Order: sequence, then structure tokens, then C-alpha cells
Amino acid sequence: MNGAEGAATVSVVVPVYFNEQSLPLLFDALLGIEAGLKERNLGLELIFVDDGSRDGSMAVLRDLKRRRPATKIVKLTRNFGAVHASKTGMRFVTGDCFLVLAADLQDPPELILEMADLWRQGAKFVICVRQDRQDSALSMLFAKLYYWLIRLFVVSDYPPGGYDPALMSREFLPYMLDSAKNVNTPLFAYWLGFEPVRIYYSRRKRLHGKSRWTFLKRVKFFLDSILGFSIVPIRVMSLFGALVSLASFGYGTVIAINALRGIGSVPGFPTLVVILSFLLGVVIMMLGTIGEYIWRIFDEVSRRPEAVIDEIL
Repeated sequence: MNGAEGAATVSVVVPVYFNEQSLPLLFDALLGIEAGLKERNLGLELIFVDDGSRDGSMAVLRDLKRRRPATKIVKLTRNFGAVHASKTGMRFVTGDCFLVLAADLQDPPELILEMADLWRQGAKFVICVRQDRQDSALSMLFAKLYYWLIRLFVVSDYPPGGYDPALMSREFLPYMLDSAKNVNTPLFAYWLGFEPVRIYYSRRKRLHGKSRWTFLKRVKFFLDSILGFSIVPIRVMSLFGALVSLASFGYGTVIAINALRGIGSVPGFPTLVVILSFLLGVVIMMLGTIGEYIWRIFDEVSRRPEAVIDEIL
């Protein structure tokens, strides 16, 4: 155990990417959380991971380090993505339980105290389920579609609105660190099978800085979630191919019977073009899906690092 003598410690990993404005406010909130944990005879370990920010985030983190010397700061050489930054931070976890907290203040830091209380009562996995979110209509539509597909293809009882953050007992740590490079870490933690204790909350509106969660990053995250946990896409392609083959065989049988009966048919060039174009598009899509699976295999065996550390404070 770490922290105060005889006290358990809660480790908080904070991936940082263009969060210059929100970091001071988050840090002040975490100092209040630390006081609350101390009243519960719990310590707090803070680990900030700068994921290649090109604003003043690193300068702010150095100042926070001076204010609280026990704070750990890890600087990556470039932007590797929130998942890789979080997993890098987990390598420095020494606490008895840990969680990843976004730096944008959309997830209330006060949830840490409630999660810690449940952990002290014996819960190994405490998740904060989003009841609603103050995001744009397009973001909410994308999120609903994403979580519907996750429940359909991967984990049927996954929270319909997702969850974030989540407090995990230390026994999660080896599994999280050994997980694949291209993995949805919240989904992976849920997939491990530990019974979650749920806390419900409302996700705040972002007030500081601009979200870097672009559409392309969302698409990649979606592909990592589906292709990293489910064989369903491959099986859907196989089923579709079988149905097309069956339909083609049936159509060919009809043409052969008509030819034997002397019933000719006028070739339909437009119909032929449409069918060929459709099937060619489907074939290309199937090859792309198979390529995604193959790339993930290559990425795992290539032994390239998930992230490269430039500096540790």
C-alpha cells in the first residue's frame, strides 16, 4: 500500500492533449478530492501523461508538479492517442486501485470519492454510466449508433450510453497492460467479466478548449471496438456471399430451364451493369474488412511500441 502509512491508494491517470485551459481547474478539483480521500484514510496518486500536446499543457503540468511534488508527469514524444497515453500512464500505477480521468472536466472528478467508497466496500469494478450528455445532436446520434452496435455484436449488456470513468481494482492492471495495441480499453475492461457496480451521472458540457475527438478518430475507435472483439463482420460477409451464390445459382437454373424450353430472353445491359457494380462494391468492402483484421495481426506481431516516452518527471 502507498500514500499515508497503512492507507490504500487510489491512482488517477490523466491523459492530456491540448488541455492548457482546463488543467489548472482540474488540478484544484483533484486537490479537493485528495482531501476527501484523506478523510477516508486513502491516498491519491496522480499521473499525468502529455500526449504530444502542442499548446502550453506541458508548461502547466510543470507548474502543477511544483505545487504538488508527488505528482507524476510523463511526456510522450508525439501524439499517440488517448488509449495509448492512458495505457502508458498505467505503467506507472502503484496504487491499490486505479482509474483514467479525462482532462476536459466533462466527467465530474467528484465521482472519484463515490467510486472509492464502493471499492472500500468490496467492489472490484465501479463504472460511471452516462445517463445523458451535453453534446451536439450529431455526436449523440453517433454515440447511440455506436453503443447499439456494441451491444449487438460484442457485449449484450454493455451500458446503452457507455461509461467513463471506471475504478478498477489492481488485479485489472496486468490485463490492461497486456491488452492489444488497437483496443477499446473501457470495452476491454468490461469484457473481462468482473461484475460492475454502477454509478449514474450526467456528462457535462465542454467549457474549456476544443475537442480533438475528430470524426476520423471516432471511426477508428469504432473499428477497433468491433474488429477487436467480434468475428461477426467476417461471418456476415460469409453469409452474404452464401446468399448471393444461392441467388445466382437459382437465377442460372431459371435461365437454363428457359433455354431448354426454347424461351429466349433479351439481355438487359443496364441491369447487368447495376448488379456487377453492386457486387464489385461489396467485394471491395469485404476485402477492406479482411484487411483491417490482417493489419491488426501485423501491428501486434511487429513489436512496435504503443507509445514512446520523452521525459518523466
